Amino acid sequence: MDNTTIKTLFSATVSDNQLNSIYNKVLNEERITPDEGIYLFYNAELSHLGTLANYIREKRHGNKTYFNKNFHIEPTNICVFDCKFCSYSRFLREKDDYDAWELSEEQIYEAIRNYEGKDITEVHIVGGVHPKMGLDYFKNLIENIKKIRPDLHVKAFTAVELDYMCKKAKVSYEEGLTILKKAGQGSLPGGGAEIFDEVIREQICKDKCTSEQWLQMHEAAHKVGMPSNATMLYGHIEKYEHLIDHMNRLRDLQDKTNGFNAFIPLKFRNKNNQMSDIEEVSIIDDLKVYAMSRIFLDNFNHIKAYWPMIGRKTTQLLLSFGVNDIDGTVDDSTKIYTMAGAEEQKPVMTSEQMIALIKQVGRQPIERDSVYNELKDYSKTILGEF
Repeated sequence: MDNTTIKTLFSATVSDNQLNSIYNKVLNEERITPDEGIYLFYNAELSHLGTLANYIREKRHGNKTYFNKNFHIEPTNICVFDCKFCSYSRFLREKDDYDAWELSEEQIYEAIRNYEGKDITEVHIVGGVHPKMGLDYFKNLIENIKKIRPDLHVKAFTAVELDYMCKKAKVSYEEGLTILKKAGQGSLPGGGAEIFDEVIREQICKDKCTSEQWLQMHEAAHKVGMPSNATMLYGHIEKYEHLIDHMNRLRDLQDKTNGFNAFIPLKFRNKNNQMSDIEEVSIIDDLKVYAMSRIFLDNFNHIKAYWPMIGRKTTQLLLSFGVNDIDGTVDDSTKIYTMAGAEEQKPVMTSEQMIALIKQVGRQPIERDSVYNELKDYSKTILGEF
């Protein structure tokens, strides 16, 4: 639907004048305030949010839906922090921690070599915050990865990992990131943001880096020329006000740096963690959060659904609720969400499967690199001809 059609539909069917006013601001490409975002969360019909989010998505990207060819390496799940929502980390390698691991450097290099001759463009490296793995360790690791695959984009380390590395090495965020950039790191993922509200953060992850430190780390990355992603953990003890506050802080930083590539809402999964008593939110809530992300974050070009966490069917639905990116092939053994009970217990999709998933809902599959340069349009590719 075009702008005029949507306005006519809303004016004829919506009796709430405040909602109509906000809808018109969105359709006129005017920024909505945090208070207006909260009002939408509590009062707007899901169908209206979907219509607005899809309008923005299609005005910016048409039917294009991005994916990349990547794989994940998780060096360890041993971690010094105790996040209540985390099903992944193990504090120490004790006899009862049968599923703790710590990859050797050679195991990591062998994982890289396994993709020799394949057109993978990105390796994604995150894991637990291991007390023995510091800045020098990861600097050398990246340098050696780039020797094996010079063309591979290295997207690595959450702000939480980086904060620990920099403090241990007694360097500033900017200095630490410059060292890693010179070693060959290309960008940062968005993990560790969780929820910025300090009261909520105190309850779910009080010992990791603060909200301000997360934002400072990403600002420092943007300053040294390393783009990044941003995330938000939703569906636990937070309220809509906390979600808007979180997105507003990101929107403010993006105004300042324009360094974020994409925003990824991440759904809380309640298996095998200290918050298992909290019921997971419904798919209706998923659709609402993603749609609101697209509506509120007017200066973020891309909204990404991380399909291993949210599931393939929901990912397809989200392509009509503001999402224009579904991450990558994730051809690996990533466990961060599978250990928490995510729908995808074996998070692997071939390129052909990703293209089919996108085409099944009438969208245009576009392979991208890590910073959204378009590599190949698969819209006319006949499946099976790879």
